[in-house]
Amino acid sequence: MQLRFGRRGSDSPWVSEVWTCTSDRVTEMTSVAGVNLGLVFWQQDGRAYAGVTGPETRTGTAPVPEGATFVGIELAVGTSLRVVATPALVDAGLELPDATHRHFRLAGDRWETPGPDDAEALVDRLVRAGALERDPLVAEVRRGGRPEVTPRTLERRFRSATGLAQGAVRQIERAREASFLLAGGKPVADVVAGLGYFDEPHLARALRRYVGRTPRQLRDGTPGAIALDLAQPTS
Repeated sequence: MQLRFGRRGSDSPWVSEVWTCTSDRVTEMTSVAGVNLGLVFWQQDGRAYAGVTGPETRTGTAPVPEGATFVGIELAVGTSLRVVATPALVDAGLELPDATHRHFRLAGDRWETPGPDDAEALVDRLVRAGALERDPLVAEVRRGGRPEVTPRTLERRFRSATGLAQGAVRQIERAREASFLLAGGKPVADVVAGLGYFDEPHLARALRRYVGRTPRQLRDGTPGAIALDLAQPTS
């Protein structure tokens, strides 16, 4: 029983990554904290579905449609939907109406359901139509810039665009990176030092909160479906 993943990066400034997944006799998985707004499309038993996934602040247990195949688009941090504020989607999401194998409905319009190779084309159309938007301050910060605004203004804009505080985004991204490194065989002490954790217990607490695995479980490949492609290196 497993989730079979594929994922790739993207040259689009609006897209973080594109992923695919097939559930093989899996009905439940460990969910993992994440910082991105996403679009997800799946098929099960001949029916098609579409939805929006919000940022997740903690790990947990989530159901998996058995025998389903998925295509997902993780949008760049700070990208949001015009029709719904990202803070309303934190630890939540919504199913999009009128989904078929060919079309889905978003922001009052019908769009072609993408395959993994069509993700950027769909996002480009959504951007040009105004269905997706992005706060330029958040984009600048994510590139390492220092916008000429007060820290309070920046934090307010960041929370409005992403639903999360800047510190929470850093913690979640760091825990995910640690998971990839540990699953790839990196010694725990090296991960602690390389990612700036205080000590091994600090790393273990972060992983339990955000990933639902201990360092040893990640290194040993503990059985059980998890919503993270640990077979792939971090980008």
